[in-house]
Amino acid sequence: MNDLTLLIANRGEIAARIIRTARRMGLRTVAVYSQADRDAPFVAAADQAVAIGPAPARESYLDPERILRAARETGADLIHPGYGFLSESTELVRRCEDAGIRFVGPGTDAIAAMGDKTAAKRLMEEAGVPLVPGYHGDDQSLDHLESEARRIGLPVLIKASAGGGGKGMRVVRELSELRNALDGVKREASAAFGNDQVLLERFVDQPRHVEVQVLFDHHGNGRHLFDRDCSIQRRHQKILEEAPAPGLTQATRDAMADAALRCAHAIGYRNAGTVEFLLGPDGHFYFMEMNTRLQVEHPVTEAITGLDLVEWQIRIALGDPLPWPQEALAINGHAMEARVYAEDPDQGFLPTSGRIQYLDEPENMAGIRIDSGIDQGLTVSNHYDPMLAKVITHGTDRQDAITRLRGTLMRYHLGGFPTNIGYLCRILGHDAFINSELQTHFVEQHEVDLVTPAITGDTALALGLLGWLWLQQPETASAEPWDALTGWRLVGEPWQRAEVHHGERHTLEYALQPRTGDWHQVRVRGLSDQPLTLRWHRRGHQGTVLMESPGQRRRELSLTAISRPPAGVTLFAEGEAWTVRVNHPEMDLAEADTGNLTAPMHGRVVALHCAAGERANKGQPLVVMEAMKMEHTITAPANGTVTELYCSEGDSLSSGQTLLAFEPDGDTP
Repeated sequence: MNDLTLLIANRGEIAARIIRTARRMGLRTVAVYSQADRDAPFVAAADQAVAIGPAPARESYLDPERILRAARETGADLIHPGYGFLSESTELVRRCEDAGIRFVGPGTDAIAAMGDKTAAKRLMEEAGVPLVPGYHGDDQSLDHLESEARRIGLPVLIKASAGGGGKGMRVVRELSELRNALDGVKREASAAFGNDQVLLERFVDQPRHVEVQVLFDHHGNGRHLFDRDCSIQRRHQKILEEAPAPGLTQATRDAMADAALRCAHAIGYRNAGTVEFLLGPDGHFYFMEMNTRLQVEHPVTEAITGLDLVEWQIRIALGDPLPWPQEALAINGHAMEARVYAEDPDQGFLPTSGRIQYLDEPENMAGIRIDSGIDQGLTVSNHYDPMLAKVITHGTDRQDAITRLRGTLMRYHLGGFPTNIGYLCRILGHDAFINSELQTHFVEQHEVDLVTPAITGDTALALGLLGWLWLQQPETASAEPWDALTGWRLVGEPWQRAEVHHGERHTLEYALQPRTGDWHQVRVRGLSDQPLTLRWHRRGHQGTVLMESPGQRRRELSLTAISRPPAGVTLFAEGEAWTVRVNHPEMDLAEADTGNLTAPMHGRVVALHCAAGERANKGQPLVVMEAMKMEHTITAPANGTVTELYCSEGDSLSSGQTLLAFEPDGDTP
C-alpha cells in the first residue's frame, strides 16, 4: 500500500490513532488542521499536514470543499472521516465519489436511511428489528391517545413530534395524568416548534444503553463483533464504556446481535457501523439508532476481539473481503474505556480550557492503552468537543478491567485546568458500578455519592502544604538537622506558620522533623481535627505519603506535586487534582474575598443582563457565557450592586477572567 495516500478529515486523538494504523499498513498520511490545532500532536505525526482554515469548525473541519481541496492538492486516494464532523455527511461521500476518492465509510444511501429517524424506524420494523411500542398517527384526540396509551402500556412518554433538545416531553405513569401532561406538551410544542402534534412511546424506565459493532464488506459479508455497554453518561453523552455488556443472557446477546445484522442488511450497509439499543430491566431491547461511522468507544471491541477496526475500515474501502466466518470470532476477556474530558464535573460538567501546564500520561503496555491527542504545553481551545484522550484497559474479567482502569486513571496527571479524571475514578470505585447496576441515569441516581472528591477538606490542605514543602526542600537533603532548613531547634518543636489558600484562606502550623532512614516527617496543626503526622519518601515530583492522626486509621497514598506559578502547587492523589497557594508574598490573599465575579470557563459572552450601577437580587442572571455549544449563566451571589463591568457581548474570555465587580448589601445574610 506504499503508493496510496490517506487523508484524515478529523482531529485530536482519533486523527492520531488513524495515522498510527495507516502507517503500520504502509499508507502515506495527510492530516488537515485548523488554526487552533496547528501545534497539536496529530499534525506533527502525519507525513504531510495541510491548513484548512480558522478555528471555528464550520470554517474548517465541517467544510467539505476545504477537505476535498486538501485531498486534491495532496493526491489523496482515500479520505477517512473519523467520527463526528463530516463522518455522516452524504455531501462529502457524493463529492468523494465524483472525485474518484474512496470514502472510508458507508455509501450515501445507508447514511441517508439512518439520518431520517422516522423512516429508519419504518425500515427497522419491516426488517423485524424490535422497536419501542408507540403511536405516531394523526388522530390527536384525547380519547384516541388514551386508547393508544393502554395499548402501548404504561409508563408512556408523550413527545412533541417536531421536538428536540429535550423540549416537549412528559412521562405519564397513570392514565389519570394523561390529560394534564398532554396539555403541557402541546403548549410547549406549539411555543417552541410551532406544531403541537405529539407522539406516544412506551417509556423504558431505568434502561441500559447497549450497542452492537458490525462490519460489512462489498461482497455481501456481514459480521457482528459482539456488544458494548455505554450506559454511564452525563448530559446524554457517554463517559465510560465496556465490552462485552455485563449481565446479558446468551439468548439476549444472540438476539441483539442478530437484530443488528438485520438492521445493517436492510440498508445495504458497508464498512464499520454501530447499532444502538435500549435494554429494559425486563430483558427486552429496542432499536434506538444506527451510527453509520466508527464510534469513540471502538477500542473496547478491538481489545476483546484482537481486531484493528480502523485497519478493517480501510481494507473494506479498498475492496478486501472479511476473511473470517462468524463462528471464528470470540470474546476474549473484558475491556473498559474512560473518556478524559476538559470539563469540571463538580461545576455541572462545565467545559474547561487553557494551556496544559503539566502532563504525565501512563505508558501503553499489556492491558493498558492510551489514545491521546494532547501534549504538555498545548493550549486546549473551546471550539471543539472537550474530549482529550481515552484510557482503555483489558483484563481477564470485568473486575480486572475495572482495577486496571482505575489504577491507570490515578496515574494520569494533567495540570492547567479541571478535568473529569477524579470523577471517573469515583464512578469506578462506586459499589453500584462494581456490581454492574448499570443504567443511563446512573450519574443522576448516585449524584450525592459522586460529587464528593476522594481528597477533601483538611486532607487537601495538609497535602497541599506538604507538596509546597517538597518544592522548597531538596530531595536529597541531609538527615542531619544542622544541614536541613527545617527550623530545627534544640528545645521544643520547630513550629512554623503558613497560610494555605484553597477556596478559602487557612492558617496552619507545621513542624519538620529530622529524617529517619528514607522517610521524612512533618507534623501539621491548625486543622479541624487532631494534629496530623505526615511521613513520606519521594523521587522527583512523586512520592508515597503515610497520614496518621490520633484515633484515626493510617492512610497511605501516592502524591504528585508540581509548581504552578504564581505561588501555586498542583497536587495529584487518588485520581483527584487540586491547586493550593502557600505563603506567596506578592499575592494578596484577601483578593479571594472581594466581590469580583469571574468566568467559570473559557468562552464567549453571549448576553449581558446588567450594567454598572444596577442593583440585582440574589440569583438574578447577570452574564451568559457559551463554550462548546453549552451556555452557562452567572448569577448574582447575593442582593447587591454591580459596581463595575469588565466585559461586553461577544468578548472571548479565559477561565478565571474577571467579568464584573459586585458589592453585596451589608445586611445580606
